[in-house]
Amino acid sequence: MPDNRIAKCLIIGCGNIAGGFDANRPADSLPFSHAGAYARHGGFRLSACVEPDLAKRQAFMQRWSVTNGFDSVEDATQDTERYDVISICSPTGVHYHDVLVAIGMKPRVIFCEKPVTSSSLQTAELIERCKAVGIMLVVNYTRRWDADVVRLSEELRVGVWGAIRSATGFYNKGILNNGSHMLDLLLLLFGKLEVRSVGIPVFDMLSDDPTIPAHLVACGDIDVQLACGHAQDFSLFELQIVTEKGVICMEEGGLYWRIRGVIESQNFPGYRVLGVAEYKVGALPAATLAAVTEIHAALTQGGPISSTGENALAAQRLSETIRNMAGV
Repeated sequence: MPDNRIAKCLIIGCGNIAGGFDANRPADSLPFSHAGAYARHGGFRLSACVEPDLAKRQAFMQRWSVTNGFDSVEDATQDTERYDVISICSPTGVHYHDVLVAIGMKPRVIFCEKPVTSSSLQTAELIERCKAVGIMLVVNYTRRWDADVVRLSEELRVGVWGAIRSATGFYNKGILNNGSHMLDLLLLLFGKLEVRSVGIPVFDMLSDDPTIPAHLVACGDIDVQLACGHAQDFSLFELQIVTEKGVICMEEGGLYWRIRGVIESQNFPGYRVLGVAEYKVGALPAATLAAVTEIHAALTQGGPISSTGENALAAQRLSETIRNMAGV
């Protein structure tokens, strides 16, 4: 696709992540949704959408100036329009079906919300099907496009923070739904993870996807804990990493960071302690725009993709291991 060509997009599912998160935000705000990111980038045209709820579909079409709307993905296949990108923003339970239909429509990119499916076997099948026909499968594990996370990953890799002592991830809303986000983040930062034990499941949002505490080990000797909150109390997605040279805390999903370096104690000579925290605003709000920018570069210049079916499958397999060990 030439650099100056506008990529045609179809969005399947018209909920919050499709466009709702940006429906009432200023046009110059950094986008949190697929439609918002496509519109803000300028290199995409949102040509069509699929949504069985008529009122929701009509509101989405009006807000994002979408020409064609369909009641089902099967209806969309009857249209003669060809799409460069198909976004899968429907509920997880229908992802497998929707991605299969999308593959048959032969886009160049499928941009799928996480998890790809409810089953690692189905996810693995879809990865192979996409490979077989040359479709790029991009999975929206957003923090892989977060500049702060990418920088931290490199700093940990080259030893800026010295030895990594431990990490604790705090999450709720299900080991697959939100937990896979945390597992994918941990895989990005530390590499291979091994599950050692699990705790008592917490059914805080979905009856078929409990939130489960777990003990894992990274790189053979780094202690990693998954600690649970309860979704009915508040949303929770935070990470604390203890290192030789300080403590790094990602707060509110990456909207904020808190860093405490090591200093000499002013009260107890000979002791080293953590200093006063440095707070900074995170780069997470720019991540969705960064994702579609990368997708556009892949379409026009053959650039790399930061979050693919492979890393999504690795996180899903870990989440299934944790769930199986918990007996649910």
